[in-house]
Amino acid sequence: MAAQITVNGDRFVEMISERRIKAAVRRLAKEINRHHRGKTPVFIGILNGSFIFFADLIREITIDCEVDFLKLSSYGDAKISSGEVRLLKDLNCQVEGRDIIIVEDIVDTGLSVEYIRHLIEPQNPRSLKVVTLLFKSDSVKPGTHVDYIGFRIPSDFVIGYGLDYAQRERNLKAIYRLHAKPPRAKAGT
Repeated sequence: MAAQITVNGDRFVEMISERRIKAAVRRLAKEINRHHRGKTPVFIGILNGSFIFFADLIREITIDCEVDFLKLSSYGDAKISSGEVRLLKDLNCQVEGRDIIIVEDIVDTGLSVEYIRHLIEPQNPRSLKVVTLLFKSDSVKPGTHVDYIGFRIPSDFVIGYGLDYAQRERNLKAIYRLHAKPPRAKAGT
């Protein structure tokens, strides 16, 4: 039976184990190392959610690299995206002529990826790639391109490994999904 936790009265069940996450991080880093051999990319972590994935990924990167961060907001304390992306912290690095790798924890609607592309592409990077640990295939906007994907998941609300529920549970080592409550039986008709 999968591990379960309760947060704010909601029950969550383990979806992706710590072991599987570690294996995916190593696989993604290996792909990035191979594709960027001889280059010095700038890895840009999207705060707050990506910080754990970002740290684990960057420790597996063996090529020369630099790091920077963007902070965006599209959720607040809600379980679903507000549909509006706001920039809370801009880049400190020079983008022009550089190989940029955006590090996301989760791509669910694709709005943040689209926002980041519109922010960075006018600065003329040599290349712009996106890596995400989680990709919600069923809810992402058509045409959203992500270069490196750890796991394709359904459109469930997930927490752990950097992903939060009202700023809580980021420290969980595994990823948990909201357990759907069974529908209530209706009175006889």
